[in-house]
Amino acid sequence: MYCALPAEAKLGESPVWSVDQQVLYWVDIDGCVVHEFDPGTGTDRGWLIPGRPTALALTAEPSHLLVAVETGLGWLDLGSGDFSAWRPLEEAREGIRLNDGRCDPAGRFWVGGMFVPTSAGRFEARLHRVEGDGTFETTRQEVGCSNGLAFSPDGDVMYWADTLHSTVWAYDYDVATGRQYNERVFLDFGPLPGRPDGACVDETGCYWIACVGGSAVLRVTPQGVVDRQIDLPVLRPTMPAFGGPNLETLFVTTIGRRAASESDLGNPGGLYVIDAGVGGLPEPQFAGRPSLG
Repeated sequence: MYCALPAEAKLGESPVWSVDQQVLYWVDIDGCVVHEFDPGTGTDRGWLIPGRPTALALTAEPSHLLVAVETGLGWLDLGSGDFSAWRPLEEAREGIRLNDGRCDPAGRFWVGGMFVPTSAGRFEARLHRVEGDGTFETTRQEVGCSNGLAFSPDGDVMYWADTLHSTVWAYDYDVATGRQYNERVFLDFGPLPGRPDGACVDETGCYWIACVGGSAVLRVTPQGVVDRQIDLPVLRPTMPAFGGPNLETLFVTTIGRRAASESDLGNPGGLYVIDAGVGGLPEPQFAGRPSLG
């Protein structure tokens, strides 16, 4: 494990690997920047966004990303740097913004919100499922901090976490309709380090989740058993994502130092790399197109 990019991000999040471009897209939420990291050259470039970008999705047009910004979705043109607002998902409310997001295997974009600051302990955000044409359904109310979205390799299980509940749930999932049902507790973070943050799934079906505030990433079997813990030298890892030529590299985003007194030994806000010893899954593209905007 090592820090591939000491980016000093304020709030690094939402890494997404492009198999076609062989680069990692990620965001600095509080820095209002979408990043593109090329591990082959070690270079990173960024696009300043008018608002806080929180989650990304690849599209069928390599020059465009779908980006969740503040309380809605928009398109980022990587060539020009222009950002075009598209679909509002939440009415503007004080303290509310979107957070973690991911496409299901059919290209729907799931994205949930949070109340800032989380220390307020307010459950006023929502979870949304967005179709390719921009129509959406709000599937859950009273969310504290939406996180941990991921899907099993065959798409029949959906994972979702609420950081403030310190819980990850699993659902049976119907890819044809986008419906989730049969909710059950998958992982209780009570005895685990930190709280649940972003997550991904490997090719064997194991669930990898960042322990924000706990300096670790966990691998969890489909049966809900933690079988591996990877400690990091930073306090707040936020989300892992598989990438690299064979999808066997685990990239992990992190939060920058919040106080001079914090005992992080590494590079808070940096992008870390872990040899996972297992392959990941290609990230699905969003089913919609920028021309819809």
